[in-house]
Amino acid sequence: MNPSPLMIVIFAIVVIAIAAIVWGITRKRRSQKLREHFGPEYDRVVRREGGVRKGEGILEFREKRHEKFKLRPLSTADRSSFLYRWNDVQSRFVDDPKGAVTLADALVTDAMQARGYPMGDFDQRAADISVDHPVVVENYRAAHAIARRHSKGEASTEDLRQAMVHYRTLFQELLDQPQANQRSA
Repeated sequence: MNPSPLMIVIFAIVVIAIAAIVWGITRKRRSQKLREHFGPEYDRVVRREGGVRKGEGILEFREKRHEKFKLRPLSTADRSSFLYRWNDVQSRFVDDPKGAVTLADALVTDAMQARGYPMGDFDQRAADISVDHPVVVENYRAAHAIARRHSKGEASTEDLRQAMVHYRTLFQELLDQPQANQRSA
C-alpha cells in the first residue's frame, strides 16, 4: 500500500514541528547557559550587538578562543611579588594619584600576562578576561576609561580614586583565583 500524498504531507509537517521544537529547546538552553556564565556581560554584548543571535555568537567565540589559552596559576613567589607591587602602587596614590593609576593599569596587565592571557589591544584583553571574570570585567573597562581620560587631563582625583578601586577588584580576582574558572581542554 502506497502512502497517500496527504499522509506524506502530514508526516513532513510532524517532522518539521518536532525539529523546530528541538531547535527551540536547544537554543533556549544555549542562551540560558551563556546568560548564567557571563551574567551582566551577556546583556552588555547582546545590547551592543543589537540582537541575541549575534551577541551569543560573539560570546561563544570568546569561549572557543579562551579554550586555546594556556592559563596558569601564579606561583607563591609571583603572587607575593604582585601583592607587594600593588601595595606600593596604592601607597603612591596619596602623593601622585595620576601616576598610581598609570602604574595600576600596567600592574593589572602584568598580572594578566603572568597568568597566561594574551596581550592584544585593550578591547581584546577585556573580551578575553570576560570569560573567566564576567562580573569584574566591567570594572576593568571603567578603570581603563578613566585612565584614558586621565591621559587627556580630563579625570578628577575622585575619578582616579574610583579607577584604583576598579583595578583593585580585578587585580584581586586575578591573584585569588588561580584555576577556579579554568576549563580543561
